[in-house]
Amino acid sequence: RRSSDLCVPDIPQRVKDMLEPYSNVRSAMFQSFEHTRGGILITTRFAETAQVHHVSHPLAARRQLTFYEDAVMGVEKCPNPDCDVFLFQKDVGGGEFFQIFLHNMTSGKNTMITDGKSKNGNPIWSRAGDAIAYFSTRRNNKDWDIYIARVNLDGVVTHEEMVYSGSGSWLPVDWSPDGQSILLKKVVSALESYVYILHLATKTVTEISAGTGKIAYGSMRFTSDGQGVYLTCDYNHEFRTLRYYNRAVDQITDLTGSKINWDVDSIRVHTELGLVAFTTNEDGIGKLYTLKDGSELHHIPTPMGDISTIEFHPSGQKLAVVLSTAKVPGDVYLLDLKTEQFERWTESEVGGLNVELFIEPSLIHYPTFDKVIGSGGTEEPRQIPAFYYRPKLSGRLPVIIHIHGGPESQVTASFMPIYQYLMLEHSVAVIDPNVRGSSGYGKTYITLDDGKLREDSVKDIGSLIQWIKTQPDLDHDRIAVWGGSYGGYMVLASMIHFSDQLRAGVDVVGISNFVTFLESTQEYRRDLRRPEYGDERDPDMRAFLLAISPTNNAHKIQKPLMIVQGKNDPRVPISESEQMKEAIRGAGGQVWYVVAEDEGHGFRKKKNREYYYHAMDMFWSTFLLSSSEQSKL
Repeated sequence: RRSSDLCVPDIPQRVKDMLEPYSNVRSAMFQSFEHTRGGILITTRFAETAQVHHVSHPLAARRQLTFYEDAVMGVEKCPNPDCDVFLFQKDVGGGEFFQIFLHNMTSGKNTMITDGKSKNGNPIWSRAGDAIAYFSTRRNNKDWDIYIARVNLDGVVTHEEMVYSGSGSWLPVDWSPDGQSILLKKVVSALESYVYILHLATKTVTEISAGTGKIAYGSMRFTSDGQGVYLTCDYNHEFRTLRYYNRAVDQITDLTGSKINWDVDSIRVHTELGLVAFTTNEDGIGKLYTLKDGSELHHIPTPMGDISTIEFHPSGQKLAVVLSTAKVPGDVYLLDLKTEQFERWTESEVGGLNVELFIEPSLIHYPTFDKVIGSGGTEEPRQIPAFYYRPKLSGRLPVIIHIHGGPESQVTASFMPIYQYLMLEHSVAVIDPNVRGSSGYGKTYITLDDGKLREDSVKDIGSLIQWIKTQPDLDHDRIAVWGGSYGGYMVLASMIHFSDQLRAGVDVVGISNFVTFLESTQEYRRDLRRPEYGDERDPDMRAFLLAISPTNNAHKIQKPLMIVQGKNDPRVPISESEQMKEAIRGAGGQVWYVVAEDEGHGFRKKKNREYYYHAMDMFWSTFLLSSSEQSKL
């Protein structure tokens, strides 16, 4: 951690003590079934970062298998029980140049199978467990090519080759059952992607297309016989619906479009049973469904929250599910598909806190500045969805508006320990809006902030501030904004446009100048970001982007700002925060500045995240929580 020119005061022990239980909250993420010993592989954090653990049976002790300083992710056990290895991904210091490793569970040794320099990702085992497909930027540090590594029963790579080379971002998604084909997805933007079948014998591809025009494809899986593909896409629909592609007749059939008017997210297929399990995102709340024989749709009730992972047990009788709610920080359950009973496999610690005191959010919708045609055929204000966390107290409470990144991300009803801290220890209300441009509300909604519509999403925050002023239990004189990545830009823009109505803001790894951002983000990301923000190489768009960039409007920020940055961030480079800090100080403004030397786009290490939360707690206490006029200066 570096804090040389940062204006951050020393952290009192009382602040560390108050935050300690909340920073010791853990969660568990399902990664894979353990095909050799039984049980499951999960990632959870015992020390600084999330590592791989084996859980042999429900609520059994977690046995740690990896011990790195940096977080481990993307774990999958070889599906062949005789090959006792699992693959995983890891970067260094948050740089996101992920490498792929094999961990031998017999010897305990880890072996890196990629080059140690390029960005690699999406590793997937073949059904037979004798090969791994993944993408790599090894060729030119920009384009994502497809590679295959052949693996023997000892878990040793015997052969590796690039099997497909193209421009742009290509992802391997699933192997065909016979190991002769791989489903590929090429991503252009959040609203444009393409699906192909890669034929390994000829190294050629055949496109799967639902229709003409720009289409967004999501999750997809081969059937067990390889003759079909279940996939999601938004062709002729506002939302991504579940569809079936019949390879024999080259035809796609919509299975849920007339039944569920929300995005279908994850899908898993067990075609021996004629069963598809899938999750939907319904106004930011996760729902679980099964579809049998392509027609029998069934909803399985789950608590209000987020469903982040599903995976069929090899028997097809159970489904692994990761549930996160306001009172569950993310744990693994196995669902018996016959009885629909959930069996809990992990019970993550919550720092000794009483979860029954945790506060569940309310889903609200507030009116914004523009109008839409309502269900009655008349114009009415557009409604912006938000999750509202309010302490169970009387009186007028200070408010923090938290703005998500992306911008094509979405806030869901998941567990947020820092929100619980703010509510229970400081009596602060938190509002999490899904402003225009967020995913989950249809492809029209996601485009409402593209290009020169960028500041319309900022106006949604202005409308939320006006809504807060109408609430008798909220203190409209004590409102602050906080957000990361694109949400960091939104904090800066809100501080520019609504400085007279805000007390303070916290910008985490935020974009401060769209032109310098697009020119300095890693090369492999630039073409993915231009459809959203605009192409800075076009003179007219460049002039617009410069005009709205916070660095060129820093003099309008009249309230205190805290900037948080990871030094190794490949997405929003540290130069974005450095130049914003200098611009505000040059205009006479006040900035607290926190930099983590060993982090990237966000803080993964516990010690860094704790310091960030400690400093932010001091910042809120100084500039938001006080009701004195001095804190408004």
